[in-house]
Amino acid sequence: MNYEKFEKALEVLEIASRITHGGLKKKYQKLSKIYHPDMPDGDAKKFNEINEAYNFLNEYMQNFRFRLDEEEFYEQNPFLRKSKDWFYNF
Repeated sequence: MNYEKFEKALEVLEIASRITHGGLKKKYQKLSKIYHPDMPDGDAKKFNEINEAYNFLNEYMQNFRFRLDEEEFYEQNPFLRKSKDWFYNF
């Protein structure tokens, strides 16, 4: 696994930034339905690229490990961070 392959997989699946595991699956299903070789506008080469990209990112997401500390918690949930802004004082 290398970063170039990671970037290529994101490009193939048209992912710009953050995505959930469920979002990745929906994106894969949408694109694979469009490019499936049995569809009128299907493209076997593009379909294979989509499959490879999905499998790569799916494996990455399943094996990703989080740090279990406060900093990581707020990185994953930025809107839960208390602020000194006036709208958090209610």
